[in-house]
Amino acid sequence: MPDTLSSMTASREYAAPGTSGYTMLGAIVALTLVAVFGVVNGINPAFLALAVLAVLAAVLVAAGFYMIQPNQGAAITLFGSYRGTDRATGLRWTWPWMMKTKVSVRTNNIVSDKLKVNDLRGNPIEIAANVVWRVSDTAQALYDVDNYKAFVDVQVEAAVRTIGSRYPYDGEDEDRTLRGSHEAVNAELRIELNERLRVAGITVDECGLTHLAYAPEIAGAMLRRQQAEAVISARRKLVEGAVSMVEMALEELSAKQVVELDDERRAAMVSNLMVVLCGERDTQPVVNAGSLYN
Repeated sequence: MPDTLSSMTASREYAAPGTSGYTMLGAIVALTLVAVFGVVNGINPAFLALAVLAVLAAVLVAAGFYMIQPNQGAAITLFGSYRGTDRATGLRWTWPWMMKTKVSVRTNNIVSDKLKVNDLRGNPIEIAANVVWRVSDTAQALYDVDNYKAFVDVQVEAAVRTIGSRYPYDGEDEDRTLRGSHEAVNAELRIELNERLRVAGITVDECGLTHLAYAPEIAGAMLRRQQAEAVISARRKLVEGAVSMVEMALEELSAKQVVELDDERRAAMVSNLMVVLCGERDTQPVVNAGSLYN
């Protein structure tokens, strides 16, 4: 999709030959004075004609004024042909027969709807994203797509679906997952959006996932699976720690010659220590009042 859109002939924004409106206000004042002078001396037909011409010129000049707010641009066209974009703020002027279309270049924010997508493993998940975007090329935004705001909405949804299906939701054996690799996934989503929206002259400054969860129909089963994985991981850590402690205890006993144990008694001590260290309940000591072997 992005490659197809990029292959289209794209418009390019360039500066329009706009004029300061305050300069033309001075011209209107001058024309008004000429008109007043002609009316005062209206006995002479030449002065009266001069007054009429001055009034017509003043009306023509007044029709060419337009105002540009901060972070706004005005695309100028002449009989359907693009003549540039004026981004100078304040009161501006151009010929009245040139059409002006104003475009906001302010930063916009959009939060996509919660979309149901199948992740890389085929599990249905719910995903949504927040996208911060702005118009960087007014010519492309106005003339290369029909409605650039609607275009942004559609492409955001398409990009979120693409990224959601590209990675698994989670998993210990995966290098990158939706849940565990937020920065990498957000960066890739931004690259995907910029590639898709480039044809419309839109730049994405920031984006990120705002909602990520399993779909309701499998949420319960996946929660139990996550709980089981957490229990297994905790047990693994516990056993690894217990084995290390037992090994250290046997080495210390042998090094300090506290007691000499044969293989059978060593196995019994290892078993007892593993029960004590890995048990979930407090153990009750048993005092041996006889010898070591009784």
